[in-house]
Amino acid sequence: MSASTGAPVCIALIHYPVYDKNRQVVATAVTNLDLHDIARAAKTFGLDRYYVVTPVRSQQALSERIARHWQEGWGATYNPKRKAALDIMQVAESLDAVVADMATRYGIAPKVVVTGATARDNGITYAGLQRVIREGDAPILLLFGTGWGMTEELFDRADFILDPIKGPGEYNHLSVRSAAAIVLDRLFGNR
Repeated sequence: MSASTGAPVCIALIHYPVYDKNRQVVATAVTNLDLHDIARAAKTFGLDRYYVVTPVRSQQALSERIARHWQEGWGATYNPKRKAALDIMQVAESLDAVVADMATRYGIAPKVVVTGATARDNGITYAGLQRVIREGDAPILLLFGTGWGMTEELFDRADFILDPIKGPGEYNHLSVRSAAAIVLDRLFGNR
């Protein structure tokens, strides 16, 4: 199964609202590695769009500048594969802006799927989400949080909460780049 065989799937990297280590609501900084690596994973697994969500204007400008470097001129010719990945990236000021863009793009609002490191009673399995993607008519928006995770407000907005990635031990604090790659492989990778 690939993202192209069912409902359209997009991914959003949420920089606000997220928690810091003291559980304060903050906006986190955009990182160059997250932009590149998540765009590459999204492109590899056939996603339609990769949204970078931050209300901070300087972080929006930085994200767009990094993408442009690889989409135009020397960067585009030096690494066409990176250009192809970053071509699906779009900066947005809020989750509401992403949902509105997807509703316009697909003619229907997306089903929002939140990811996180903690299991929830109302979680959906990977097989369950694959079924939703395969059989659904609404696009899917997968949310990944930065910092110490997305706020409860975002979990409350979710149509689905994806079961967390679990290793054999208690430690569970993956980088968002790693988590996104694992989730996308579990949902869309060839088995």
